Amino acid sequence: MIVKNMPGAGHVRASNFMYTRAAKDGTYIATIGNSIPLHQAINGKGVRFDARKFNWLGSTGISNLMTAVWHKAGVKTIEDAKKMTVISGGTGSGSGTVVYPTLMNNILGTKFKIVIGYRRAGNIDLAMERGEVMARSGYSYGSLALNHPDWLRSNKVNLLVQVGLDRARGPAGVPLLVDLAKNKKQREIFKLFSGSVALGRPYLTTPGVPADRLAALRKAFAATIADPKFVKEQKKRKFDLYPTTWQALSQSVNDIVGISPELVKKAKAAMKRRGTIKCKTFTDPKNCKNKKKKKKKKRS
Repeated sequence: MIVKNMPGAGHVRASNFMYTRAAKDGTYIATIGNSIPLHQAINGKGVRFDARKFNWLGSTGISNLMTAVWHKAGVKTIEDAKKMTVISGGTGSGSGTVVYPTLMNNILGTKFKIVIGYRRAGNIDLAMERGEVMARSGYSYGSLALNHPDWLRSNKVNLLVQVGLDRARGPAGVPLLVDLAKNKKQREIFKLFSGSVALGRPYLTTPGVPADRLAALRKAFAATIADPKFVKEQKKRKFDLYPTTWQALSQSVNDIVGISPELVKKAKAAMKRRGTIKCKTFTDPKNCKNKKKKKKKKRS
């Protein structure tokens, strides 16, 4: 097996490659961001694929995504975040670090002030520890527990909300985002964005793979996920493992991509950012992303 990283546009580039260029014989397998189907549904920028036509193999799952606030901020609940400004660190505009606080600001009336452009999520963690920002959203509970067990053990962060559809994939006592909805309209939007999280870490192959080869790939994926040695190794490494079958995964993708135009309109409105701060105007530029300079084409 040859592993190749293909960064670009939040997994859009890799998705386009799998749809348009990769061999359709089962020799190419990809794992992509679980936000890809939702990106197709409500944004579509750069999309040259239809997520419904990928052949999904299954998902290894992921724990729910937390909004964690540093203990010194004095914010312990979502209600507190409606009364006080909470400086929250963000990476890219399409990442959970930006999307979820934006949703909560627009729908629940919270006061997250988002600093966009940190180099990577780990830089936000460091910024929280040095008191530069107060919060980080879109933080997988499994990753938080793995990266900062001391934060949880010593109550250095308050977990305000978790994004996902299954309460069992997160800590007890932390409300699900969908449960904070005040009406049906809000719940529809929260459920849409939470559904992406429920996709976990999805695996796929290209459209057009021969049926017998596709069946073999799906059988192998399911066998791997259920293998006792594999499960034991994942637990040893403290990795999340919430398996999803290819059937359930395919249905979820179809549901997300096939949302109504009315819900698309509502979701876009809920994603509108206001009053964000550019990273380089807020902190040392070394903590922030650098824009890649486009190479000038040589004249022949």
